[in-house]
Amino acid sequence: MSRSLGGSLPPDLLTRLSQLDLPSHLGKTLPLITLDAEGRPHPMLVSYLEVRAADPRTIGIVINAKSRSSENLRERHFATLLLVELEQTIYVKARAQGGPHPVEDLPDFALFVLTVEDVLEDAPGEWERGIRIAGGLRYTPLPSLDEPWIQATLKALALAPRQP
Repeated sequence: MSRSLGGSLPPDLLTRLSQLDLPSHLGKTLPLITLDAEGRPHPMLVSYLEVRAADPRTIGIVINAKSRSSENLRERHFATLLLVELEQTIYVKARAQGGPHPVEDLPDFALFVLTVEDVLEDAPGEWERGIRIAGGLRYTPLPSLDEPWIQATLKALALAPRQP
């Protein structure tokens, strides 16, 4: 059962998504759900490399500019970012504001700025007592943070516009 934590990222989630401790989150993936033209959920996976919270209400994401998710964000603006990890499951409901913005040195990618609208924490119900997530979504091999595409992505996210 989920409960709302409000319309902004709580401090622990802000820290997790801020890229301040990026190396400890390498290898983890985050489902990003957008809405397609028929109103159906459209999933894609992003990593902590491609997501950065600038403040409690602003999240930047860098994705392929020609992807369906990019098209969905341009046309319908809705997104839900899922953080499914051992310690907690969080759903961040957000809306794309303007954009997409170009990503310097990565012409096939786009930066979207999302405004957080609601943060939900999912917790087991009474009947599920003792049941928990046993593992999150992961990828390997871990990339080097020195790779040019990663440096361009991190730079774009660091320079992303913030919400007023």
